[in-house]
Amino acid sequence: MITPDRPSPADTGPAIRELGSGDRRAAVGVINTAAGWYREFLPPEELHTPEMDESGWDAEADRMTWWGAISDQGLIGVTGSEPIGDVVLLRHLYVLPEHQRSGVAGALIRHVEETVPDPTRMIVAGTYTDNYKARGVLEKNGYWPAADSESVLRTYYDIPEDRLVSSIAYVKAVGSRGR
Repeated sequence: MITPDRPSPADTGPAIRELGSGDRRAAVGVINTAAGWYREFLPPEELHTPEMDESGWDAEADRMTWWGAISDQGLIGVTGSEPIGDVVLLRHLYVLPEHQRSGVAGALIRHVEETVPDPTRMIVAGTYTDNYKARGVLEKNGYWPAADSESVLRTYYDIPEDRLVSSIAYVKAVGSRGR
C-alpha cells in the first residue's frame, strides 16, 4: 500500500540532469537506438547511419546543453536545448524504444521549458514531417506547427537540404512562466 505522503509509482518519472562528456557514449547509444525508427518512414537515401557519432555529440555540446532522463536502468532519453537570442531550440529528443509512451519525452520537454533563460519568447522544435511519434509528443505538450515551417527551420537550424524539405517546425510561446 502506498502511503499518502509518498508519490505513487505512476507519479514518479525519470530524474533529469545535465549531461557531460562522461555521458557521451551512453547518449549516442540512446540516439542511435531510438533513431532506428527512422527506417519506417525515411527513404534509404535519407538515412544517416549512425544518426550521430561521438564527435557529432561533442560538436553539438559546444553550442547547446545536453539533458538526460535517468532511470534505475541508466540513461533512457536525451534532448538538448540551444538558446539563440530570445528563442530556445529543443534539439535531439530521443527516448529508447522500450521507454517510449511512458512520459520520458514529456519530462525532458518540461525540463527544458522550466530552464529556458529569460527573456525567451518561444521554444522551437523540428522533426520529420512523417515522424508521427515525435509530432504527437510535441502536440501533447502544447507545441503547434509553425505558420511558415520552412522559414523557421532555415532561420534556426543548420540542417542538410534533404532533411529540411522533409521536416516541420513546431513552436510554443513561453511568455511569463511565473518563476
